[in-house]
Amino acid sequence: MRRLIALFSLVFISSVFAADSARNAFYMRWNLDWRVDSGLPEKVLLLSLQGLANRNAPQLYVVHPREYQWEITEPLFEFYERKHGVAFTELKTAEEALTHFASSAKGYVVWEPSVPATMNVAFTIAGLDDALVVTADLIPLVEKHGLKKIDDLRARYTGRTDAEIYTDAVARYWTQCTHDSLMLMGGQVGAVRMPGMADWGVRQKMFFEDLSANPKQADELALEKKLLSQLIPGGTVFGWHSYGKDTEEQHTTLLSGYGLKMEGLHNLPNLSFNCQFGFTPGFKFTNSHHVARDAKLQAEPKVYISFVQSDSIGIGVWTKPGRGKLPFAWQVTMNWTKFSPAALEYFHESATPNDYFIGGLSGPGYMYPNHIPADRFPLLMKEANDMMKVLDERVLEIMDNSAADGNLGNADLTRETVDRYYKAFPDVIGFINGYGPARTRDLRDTRPMISYEYYISPRRPREEVAADMNELIALNAKRPYFLLVHVRESNDVNSLVEVVKQLDGSPEVVPLDVFLKMAASDKTYTTRYQDPEDPKHFKGYK
Repeated sequence: MRRLIALFSLVFISSVFAADSARNAFYMRWNLDWRVDSGLPEKVLLLSLQGLANRNAPQLYVVHPREYQWEITEPLFEFYERKHGVAFTELKTAEEALTHFASSAKGYVVWEPSVPATMNVAFTIAGLDDALVVTADLIPLVEKHGLKKIDDLRARYTGRTDAEIYTDAVARYWTQCTHDSLMLMGGQVGAVRMPGMADWGVRQKMFFEDLSANPKQADELALEKKLLSQLIPGGTVFGWHSYGKDTEEQHTTLLSGYGLKMEGLHNLPNLSFNCQFGFTPGFKFTNSHHVARDAKLQAEPKVYISFVQSDSIGIGVWTKPGRGKLPFAWQVTMNWTKFSPAALEYFHESATPNDYFIGGLSGPGYMYPNHIPADRFPLLMKEANDMMKVLDERVLEIMDNSAADGNLGNADLTRETVDRYYKAFPDVIGFINGYGPARTRDLRDTRPMISYEYYISPRRPREEVAADMNELIALNAKRPYFLLVHVRESNDVNSLVEVVKQLDGSPEVVPLDVFLKMAASDKTYTTRYQDPEDPKHFKGYK
């Protein structure tokens, strides 16, 4: 197993070294039109082209508008120019892109927009056979550049269910695909689809699917289990579940039961380009620690608040005005040390003294720890530990079943799971837990585990947020009181400055490492673990 993981890492290392000599590349600027009946077909073509063009060298990058969920494509583009010396040339049309990169492809495969699963099957074929993915309307364009048809999925899959389509695709292609990863190309359904991560799956020759983890789709669930069971131990599922078929809770629970990691969202762009750049020479991560690892602080009889942004360093927050005005902890997608090192370097380079990076989520990728098999847990957490050391992180964020913003579940951790974390991470100064409010708390050897007590949705009016937090402060009369707040993606930092001004009793907003050291000094909270008999406990699928 270790040899397989080591081999997987070497793939990236070789790519990174190869990229150091590449200084010329092309880029495209895309709009926000991902409609199936409008902008999607051309973007699908270009995503398959990008994956092939970037297979051996970083040659094609996409800049998305600031309104796109991953708003850092523009700053990262500038980072490549400034720190890696990349000279970019713009390509404005698909025609221009094909003129430069059609030679990367050996042909094309046709998909049918009215049968959504054909797009995923076509992406699988694209990776295996070096094909471009086109609709019927785009055939003349690619044939103009000398490409011939490799396959046509229109007649093959018309009128068939997703379970039937993917069963056939597994029989045809699964054995040829990489088994260290899988592309779960779910996300949006209906009139808009955003397969922004497809370039990565094509480059790596992954199997694409959007099978359901919902027991109501028993045939799909059975096939999904078959695929997950055949990934290498500790493998990664990229992308995201299908919003129209199952829930985040269902699919993450399923993956975790096989000891697999979820990474990214379906629309995460440019990994086929980003993976080929390492850290710049001489760069070393230095986090904004506010206290020494072995420091001992004494809490005063007051309210202490700490804010944490999760979801891949906030998704949509980092570049907004106001960052740095308040101490904020940012949960880092640690696997980006393998897939997108330049992005992590950019975040660290642009950080303020109030920006503090922590590891997550639950391990070397997004996982539900209560469901990770005991025999898989140690090696997975060793991987997480190693990445935290590279990133100079001393706090790990843990999350089990989603329990926020309408998602049902239980974010608390069993005593057994807590024991495993304390054993696996002897060097952290503490742990935080949950997504929405949770109740797991502990303190061992001056290292606390504190759960979120409040979740700030970006949709909740700020005056109501302040009222909620004031109510928590009033209800928890014991002092000191440690109020850990999860700030969801897309929240504006400036608005939270105004929330703090409305809080009663002049609470102190402190950096997370200071917060945890204070929580270790005066245990006014109750040690508590998940009750296995809690009726909200989601036990997963056998």
